[in-house]
Amino acid sequence: MKCFALFAVFITGGLLLFGTADFPEQGDPHSPPNAGIPGDGVSISHYYLTQTEKDTHVPNVVTAVLADYRGYDTLFETVVIFAAGMAIFAILRVSGEPRKRHRPITDSSINGDHRRIIIGTTCRLLIPVIQLFALYVVAHGHHSPGGGFQGGVILGASFILFALANNLTAALQRFSEKTFMNLACLGILIYAGFGIFCQFLEHNFLDYGVLQKIFHTADPQMARSHSMLGVEIGVAFTVTAIMFAIYANLSSKGELDNGL
Repeated sequence: MKCFALFAVFITGGLLLFGTADFPEQGDPHSPPNAGIPGDGVSISHYYLTQTEKDTHVPNVVTAVLADYRGYDTLFETVVIFAAGMAIFAILRVSGEPRKRHRPITDSSINGDHRRIIIGTTCRLLIPVIQLFALYVVAHGHHSPGGGFQGGVILGASFILFALANNLTAALQRFSEKTFMNLACLGILIYAGFGIFCQFLEHNFLDYGVLQKIFHTADPQMARSHSMLGVEIGVAFTVTAIMFAIYANLSSKGELDNGL
């Protein structure tokens, strides 16, 4: 089995390297993104930089490209993150009662439990600030640097920090296995739901402009802006849940008990 896996890795890696032969040179001014489509004369890069705010009312070009112009790609990037988390869950998760493992005896008194006093107090002060900043990054990702991936990582890291400062059991009391599994699925459904709503209104999948009828905005461009915020929230849900799910399973060998 290991030989087969190693063979598959080499074959896949070789195919990926072979595919890079068709890539343009880095910084090539004649590459399709820089030179544009032959006969058109307008480069993709120039269009994004000059027309994004006009098309979407979103000043952050990066977010507009990720969540709107190439929304299909970003949707499936989120699905890939979800699939990675589910794969780790399927491989590592142990059902039934956790095994009894010997744990070192530590001084639990106030004088001996410096970890609880110093690290615990520090985390109680920092974690709310980290989570608030994560929400800011998600909410303002289409107007300033940030977005669902970045905010989701920060929010997921706050739960991991709590588990490291206390233990996994305490973290699971606040963010249980059922909760993070449901949240991961909900994030995908939110993102895809925006696309399905567009189809119900007889437009293309993820063609946000038609959602003007639902958001009651002044123009389709503002509806695209609001929709991007919605899909970023969906991405943040999935990234947060999968980050913590991966940590919880890896740190406890799939038992979800105590962890590191």
